Amino acid sequence: MKTGVIDVGGGFRGIYACGALDYCLDNNIKFDLAIGISAGSANLASFIAGQRGRNFTFYTVYGLRKQYASLKNFIKKRSFIDMDYVYGTLSNHDGENPVNYPALRDSPTDFIVVAENAITGEAVYFDKRDIEQDKYGVFKASSSIPFVCKPYIIDGVPYYDGALGDTIPLEKAFSLGCERVVLLLTRPENLLRTPEKDNKLAALIQKKYPVSAERLRQRADRYNAGVKLAQEYAKEGRVLIVSPDDTCGVSTLSRDPENMKKLYEKGYADAKIIKSFIYQS
Repeated sequence: MKTGVIDVGGGFRGIYACGALDYCLDNNIKFDLAIGISAGSANLASFIAGQRGRNFTFYTVYGLRKQYASLKNFIKKRSFIDMDYVYGTLSNHDGENPVNYPALRDSPTDFIVVAENAITGEAVYFDKRDIEQDKYGVFKASSSIPFVCKPYIIDGVPYYDGALGDTIPLEKAFSLGCERVVLLLTRPENLLRTPEKDNKLAALIQKKYPVSAERLRQRADRYNAGVKLAQEYAKEGRVLIVSPDDTCGVSTLSRDPENMKKLYEKGYADAKIIKSFIYQS
């Protein structure tokens, strides 16, 4: 029975999934495949490496720093979130809180990081072969929110947030052999996504990245369709949806530490249903 976990990200709301994954580490719950989008890719990197609590610190301590996310970053570097600070300065072997790269590399869990080719709009599925010690560009690519961040360049190709490429990659998980998949959402399951914010951002990248702009306009519909499909699979016992009943006031770019802690604790508590789903006969 091959099992998978998908973390769809959601900026600072990703701390909910961080709580769920820490519960899994505390209870020795493992997966054969992990697929991460945006902040979800960083969550899963720490999970696969066995670094319990690492992401909590990134959200609630480092995330409050101006070097991490600020208007100054946007003015100076054209990215509200400084990807090189998050996935370089902090995460490299000599950083303040390094990724345990050898543990990530040697884990039997397969790892997919989703990004979007900013020019073609195609989903790109990076894997462990694209990650090296202190070379975490795939996380930067997957987490680059259009306009809020400039596209991240890998081998001359600009990439945007993985949610534009494959918003809820359940079919990818099944195509790779998974029979049961845990889907970690960071907004209430039945809360439909609306396109207003995406449309505004799309207008700001339209001239340079017209295909990505169109993908951004379609994002809400693809997300809502993805959740609906997940609910159908859930009825068949193939998918378990883990999602918060509310987001405790946390949004994609909001950074109130008390609210984030509440959302983390909600994720940790909600994850208690995962074990019986994964290990059922």
